[in-house]
Amino acid sequence: MKKKALIFGITGQDGSYLAEYLIKKKYQVHGIKRRTSTPNTSRIDHIFDSVNFNNKDLIMHHGDLSDSGSLYRIINQINPDEIYNLAAQSHVKISFQIPEYTSDVNALGPLRLLEIIRHYKKKKIKFYQASSSEMFGKSKPPQNEKTLFLPRSVYAISKVFAYHCVVHYREAYNLHACNGILFNHESPRRGVNFVTKKIVQGLTRIKNGQQKTLTLGNLYARRDWGHAKDYVESMWKILQHKTADDYVVSTNTSHSVKDFVKLCAKKLNMNIIWKNKGFKEIGIEKNTNRIIIKIDKKYFRETEVDNLIGDYSKAKNRLKWKPRYSFEKLVDDMIKNEF
Repeated sequence: MKKKALIFGITGQDGSYLAEYLIKKKYQVHGIKRRTSTPNTSRIDHIFDSVNFNNKDLIMHHGDLSDSGSLYRIINQINPDEIYNLAAQSHVKISFQIPEYTSDVNALGPLRLLEIIRHYKKKKIKFYQASSSEMFGKSKPPQNEKTLFLPRSVYAISKVFAYHCVVHYREAYNLHACNGILFNHESPRRGVNFVTKKIVQGLTRIKNGQQKTLTLGNLYARRDWGHAKDYVESMWKILQHKTADDYVVSTNTSHSVKDFVKLCAKKLNMNIIWKNKGFKEIGIEKNTNRIIIKIDKKYFRETEVDNLIGDYSKAKNRLKWKPRYSFEKLVDDMIKNEF
């Protein structure tokens, strides 16, 4: 009998890679998608089209983290061994604009799932919650499992709430519930409203004459960037450990947004010269003497997170997990997808 995994957020970057990973592990995977008027399954359609795909490998259901009734119905119907909650309003900047919705999905959504699992009678379900490095906010790097959370956005605050719910339900009700505190992770499947995808896609289009300029926000924010393929493996490993616990998943390195731009440009054989400072900083393509990068304050957050660097020592020692993709290999993979 195959193990059953239920993935919330399966149509996102992480969910699609996790579905692939679990199917290779011989799981039967169930995915939740919200009802939309247009298809939102582009990241997983290739799984259905695979020549090796069995129509019982991946089964989709309609549901929503804001609807307890649908959650209970689906879980009771599937009877999963593992639940991975990767669903969220995942854009930090947008959380400043829609704080109530962000909180309902990111904070109360996991709470609803934990309540259902707590009262579930058929079996003991293992639960994984996708936590975020944004929870650390202003805390000084490097950040690990003992670092104080100092969130700087409603997104981060909602994730802190969910994190503590997982810990509480684990300790109060003996649930096998775990948090994966994932630092930034990217891939060719990253959404176009995230800065890494915006940079790769923008510079590629400029290189091909399809776009004139790339407009960015804070070039000096530093992040610990890994590859989503590596990070979904850590999710599975976290749930397989005999003791439920919380883990930082990262690369132990940090790069600025400007570093990401420079490396991407180098890979595309573009020579950028930087001039001015602050909102007036520009990037000029040396060969053409054209301004190709501008700064706009509308892309700055109201409260910025300056530097995130994870320490994944615990995951390395206990789970035998470590990232395979370097920063350079990540950028290579993202650029390759644009051609």
